[in-house]
Amino acid sequence: MRALLVDHTSSSGLTLGVAPQPAPGPGEALVKVEAFALNAGDLATASGLTSGSVPGWEAAGHVVAAAADGSGPAAGTPVTTFGHGGGWAEYRAVSTAMLGAAPPGADLAAISTVPVAAGSALRALRRAGPTLGRRIMVTGATGGVGRYAIQLARIGGARPVAVTRSARRFADELRDLGAEAVVADPADYDDTVHTVIDTVGGELLVRAFDRLENCGVLVSLGHLATGGETFPYAALMADPQRNNRSIVSFHQFDGSPLPPDFAWLNDQLTRGALRPSISWRGSWTRAGEAIEALRTGTLHGKAVVEVG
Repeated sequence: MRALLVDHTSSSGLTLGVAPQPAPGPGEALVKVEAFALNAGDLATASGLTSGSVPGWEAAGHVVAAAADGSGPAAGTPVTTFGHGGGWAEYRAVSTAMLGAAPPGADLAAISTVPVAAGSALRALRRAGPTLGRRIMVTGATGGVGRYAIQLARIGGARPVAVTRSARRFADELRDLGAEAVVADPADYDDTVHTVIDTVGGELLVRAFDRLENCGVLVSLGHLATGGETFPYAALMADPQRNNRSIVSFHQFDGSPLPPDFAWLNDQLTRGALRPSISWRGSWTRAGEAIEALRTGTLHGKAVVEVG
């Protein structure tokens, strides 16, 4: 089968080549991949793999062979899949615990963005608690996770506050996704918020924490910043207006079942209730363009590669 392989001699670190087709185990489905999403984390992982390896976390396609143990969807079902590798290929053997069915006719490019970006946003919002009527600040709002977090927060009845250093450029787009306010820095927002979904880390996390109100929660979801977090003197002290605030860590794979979440998100995308915010979409013969844009930070939103 064809696959996008790790190649440390190429400028992108990857090359389109040939790899053995995977043989699924009893609890695995064989999926014909039609599209996969590129993530900065994928690229970081790929840089540490041996040449010839097939990287790739999230991909979408159709089941061509259902799991032998009877679990998971039937052959012909469109699915979104997750794994710690193997997604950037024509075929993928994936555990049925790591995939979710999609409605017939689903845009496979769109649902390929679900496992990492949409899945992380959904579970981070759950980690923070009830959303109805609450102000929720999302940092790194123009990224794949950020755009989904804004939309899901709005669906949950929240009042999203988008934080992006490109606030002027993306203000209209982010408001169209559901943001009530768009600012370049947490310090630019005059009010307090109950929740922060932070995808950036560093000093931005520190300034976002400063906007939390009583019982507010900051969910540390990612760390794009190159520096660490240094809190000023007494920043963690309580006062009558800002008491019992917390910073919580996050890991998407906490043991709760993934298929129901993936299936629900796939359905929301197919019905148009969610938008995937795909900023780059093209053949895997052009994957180097998307990889370069991710590495230079010029790509805002999701990059999706179409197989074939």
